[in-house]
Amino acid sequence: MTLYRRLSAGSLLVLSVALAGCVSTTAPDPTNESQFLPELPEGIMNVVAPNQDLTAVRIMPSDGCYWYRHSNVVETTFVPLRTRDGRMICTNAGAPAA
Repeated sequence: MTLYRRLSAGSLLVLSVALAGCVSTTAPDPTNESQFLPELPEGIMNVVAPNQDLTAVRIMPSDGCYWYRHSNVVETTFVPLRTRDGRMICTNAGAPAA
């Protein structure tokens, strides 16, 4: 009898949940100042929408887009940097497909 047949449905569920714990879901640390760009390129400054914190901007490796640190009373998180018309600002290498 194969191993698969020996395991009950409950055992498979427990095994899959245990293996799912091995996946890394590390989010960027909003307190790590070294990850932020020292200054934004002039082209970005010309198209960025107002009311975004440009003092803490980084390029997310997962998508190649610019994200800024947004802090409020409840949390500090990263939000995509957007143009005046609401589009995400990305590098050419990481630009999402249209």
